[in-house]
Amino acid sequence: MSATSLEFPENFLWGAATAAYQIEGAAREDGRQDSIWDVFARKPGAVADAHNGDVACDHYHRYKQDVALMRELNLKAYRFSTSWARCMPDGVTPNPDGIRFYSSLVDELLAAGITPWLTLYHWDLPQALEDQGGWANRETAERFADFAEVMHEALGSRVRIWTTLNEPWCSAFLGYAAGVHAPGRTEPAAALAAAHHLLLGHGLAAQRLRARDPEADIGITLNLNVVDPVDPANAGDLDAARRLDGQFNRIFLDPLFRGGYPADVLADVAHLGFAGIIREGDLDVIAEPIDLLGVNYYHGEAVTKTPPAPEAAPPSPFVAADGAHAVPRGLPVTGMGWEVQPDGLRRLLNRVQQEYTGPAGIPIYITENGASYEDVPDAAGFVDDQNRLAFLDAHLRALHAALADGVDVRGYLAWSLMDNFEWAYGYYQRFGLVRVDYGSQQRIPKASGLWYAGVVRQNALTAAPGLQPA
Repeated sequence: MSATSLEFPENFLWGAATAAYQIEGAAREDGRQDSIWDVFARKPGAVADAHNGDVACDHYHRYKQDVALMRELNLKAYRFSTSWARCMPDGVTPNPDGIRFYSSLVDELLAAGITPWLTLYHWDLPQALEDQGGWANRETAERFADFAEVMHEALGSRVRIWTTLNEPWCSAFLGYAAGVHAPGRTEPAAALAAAHHLLLGHGLAAQRLRARDPEADIGITLNLNVVDPVDPANAGDLDAARRLDGQFNRIFLDPLFRGGYPADVLADVAHLGFAGIIREGDLDVIAEPIDLLGVNYYHGEAVTKTPPAPEAAPPSPFVAADGAHAVPRGLPVTGMGWEVQPDGLRRLLNRVQQEYTGPAGIPIYITENGASYEDVPDAAGFVDDQNRLAFLDAHLRALHAALADGVDVRGYLAWSLMDNFEWAYGYYQRFGLVRVDYGSQQRIPKASGLWYAGVVRQNALTAAPGLQPA
């Protein structure tokens, strides 16, 4: 190894991530019934290109091919989610045929020497439970704990890493406040109830998993952001940053690690009756000790405060933002319009450890990080995506700097293994290390995927940004 290489710790866990609805397809096979995303994607205008996840990447039928591809890319871990609508179609009754798929997938991963990392919930609530109120209904948290127990009964002897929820902020606030994700509701009070019940479901599921398997690694994944005031000397901008940080980061981190919601956030949303849904004992359940924290990071934001938006403005996921909004800083942006801000990852990791995970001695894993760009394949279908490669390289360097700062980061899982159904953006946005031709379902590793395979093989970055390790 070159003395100028940036080496990662021994046993650093390298991998990639996906989600069930985004890749599996087989929407009506083997007993699977509608999730909220099946229903939402059929609504006119809900998805950019009027598609849905009925076929997606056909992973349900091609999982063996996909696991072989993971092995070719040297992946050590694969983070996937289990479809609640496939495994318990009505939200309560186990479906052996649906569960069997994940058992076969886990066996295939283990045979390939790849660690299976299971996420129980990546946004695909059974529609049957949404019809009863969804995450705004407290009973959904109890049903989620039942789901966790069913899945552990089937897979617990082979799966050692369990994530309860992926990005509850998106589930609660994009789904129930802004209406741009499933189930498409625009009810701020329901969004806050959903946020609390998602956290409660996490705690209840963690308790069930811990009771069944004290040695399992149990965690949760949060999408966290770095929120800066445009003008640090401006009181309005400082308040805007506080509000967005409160509703994006601290509304989840504080109850998980400190056993209570931040006082300023409670004050911001008092008019929506949030305190009334919190019952005695809830916060103790939510603060059930975890073994790891998954962090998803894509970008930071600079925010300012302007007068309240007019009544005609579209619903915002920030139910107490009080006019706060992001302002472009002139940085490069991805295909999603998100700022490329790798140093934000270093700052975020330092903050999370100093304020939350460090005192509890809990390691951090990057469970998603990646970028969408407009890929242009050549005649053979190969994508020379130097923009995505540079994005990954820069963020891995920021991660390495955080390690040098003393942050306890144990692994990195790129988003995403392959192009897929990107929620409200349909198939227009592509994040994959591997290109998927949706017509033929052919998979072709991109330049970024081949580069990433080299990084994993060497467990290091070369000194020069963007160069593939030898």
